[in-house]
Amino acid sequence: MNHNIEKTLNLLKGKILFNEPLSKHTWLGVGGPAEIMFFPQDIDDLKLFLQNKPDDVPTHIIGGGANILVRDGGIKGVVIKLDTPYFKNLTLSDQILTCSAGLKNASLKKFLIEHEIGGLEFLCSIPGTLGGSIKTNAGCFGHSVSDILHSATIIDLKGNIQTVAPQDFHFSYRSSDFPNDWIIISLNLKTYHKNADEIRKILQEQDDYRKQRQPYNQKTAGSTFKNPSEKRAWELIKQSECENLRIGGAKMSEKHCNFMINTGQATASDCEELGEEIIKRVKEKTGVLLEWEIQRLGQKK
Repeated sequence: MNHNIEKTLNLLKGKILFNEPLSKHTWLGVGGPAEIMFFPQDIDDLKLFLQNKPDDVPTHIIGGGANILVRDGGIKGVVIKLDTPYFKNLTLSDQILTCSAGLKNASLKKFLIEHEIGGLEFLCSIPGTLGGSIKTNAGCFGHSVSDILHSATIIDLKGNIQTVAPQDFHFSYRSSDFPNDWIIISLNLKTYHKNADEIRKILQEQDDYRKQRQPYNQKTAGSTFKNPSEKRAWELIKQSECENLRIGGAKMSEKHCNFMINTGQATASDCEELGEEIIKRVKEKTGVLLEWEIQRLGQKK
């Protein structure tokens, strides 16, 4: 550990863990340790860390761990996770819903029904946290985060806080030009009034759809590859006879072959090798180069 970081860590109120297995913080359940993992108590605690950390200490942020693959060598430096009550708040004003970045998408359900606000139902079925949804412009059922984002509050790695507009992210399909030195603190989302029964119906329909067509109660990171223009990744995977591929403990789901599954004993290396092999075979068979939707982080072992 960089000894220059010790003085900074002693200033903080939040929880600090050393050599924390990141497999405990990702949906795939694989990956090596975070050298230092920091759970800020609140925005002041986070700002204090960022303003005092040595410049040579790498800093990373993870959300709910839904769409990331942490390599077996883990992550050097500090990994920040906004997982305290301060970062899980919700407030509604003039049909703008302000959500703290650490709030799980699924936690929106009850609030939407109680306050009869529509337009965000699709978010509830996306794994992970609201803050993590921005970077990948997460979406489903014909909607994306970029459709509903009014503005966002961010803090950069120097501790400067600012409000940014949707155009500052330069959204495109399942991606954005999200600066590496930005951390999302909260999102302001556009909503409109909708009857509670209608919201319940949509939420139930979407939940049923996912359970019928996608892996449920299994270790997965969501869609493995982005859908190429005018094509679907799962169709290309089947066309290339990759749906039954398996490397170590990693395989593609029998329900939906664009979902990678950790059967219980997979390593991050198994998962990454499986993905790369599928990319290779799909390119050879169809001429289409698949692009990872899962974000890969850290060092190989």
